Amino acid sequence: MEELAKEAGIPVRTVRFYRERGLISPPRREGRIAWYDDHHLARLRTITGLLERGHTLTGIADLARTFESGRDVAEVLGLGEPTEETPVHLTPEQLADHFEGEVTAENLAAALDLGYLATDGDEIVHISRRLLEVSAELVREGVPLSAVLSAGREVRAHADALADLFVGVMRAHSTEPEPPQLRPLARAVVDAELSMALDRRLRRDDDTRSQP
Repeated sequence: MEELAKEAGIPVRTVRFYRERGLISPPRREGRIAWYDDHHLARLRTITGLLERGHTLTGIADLARTFESGRDVAEVLGLGEPTEETPVHLTPEQLADHFEGEVTAENLAAALDLGYLATDGDEIVHISRRLLEVSAELVREGVPLSAVLSAGREVRAHADALADLFVGVMRAHSTEPEPPQLRPLARAVVDAELSMALDRRLRRDDDTRSQP
């Protein structure tokens, strides 16, 4: 424990306190010797980093339990990594920096359940750099992360329906399992239709405000 505390840069009594609170797992024992490893050191550094970002020990314990219950990245990605998306490996502290003040056990659980986040040892993996950056930007614009995740769940359902539609149409008229133009054509149609749908919606709002 003394060696672990020295590596983590904290007092031994703090390590003992974290151990008693269940914030770090028990050491491996050989007789009277207790062995701590890199996992314990990573957890202590995470606790320190999250404390510096304003999290409480109770909140950190809740985050740790939620994180440990998350699905492994291999399970989330299934048979392979996303074809056109880049997964991002993050420490818990880096995740907290992306969503300042919004990384709660509830939001973490929602993101894990949605499949945006997965676990990889002591790290968190976001399945898409683009979705990570957009989500963080929405939070910076004042949208609560809980609302971002709720909207993401609805978008996922609509995206699945659109994927079924495009794959069905293309496969009905092609002998290839994935026609080469499937993705670019689908993206172009969705982008154009969404742009026009936003125009229609915003015009309706303007008409409503202009009415006496």
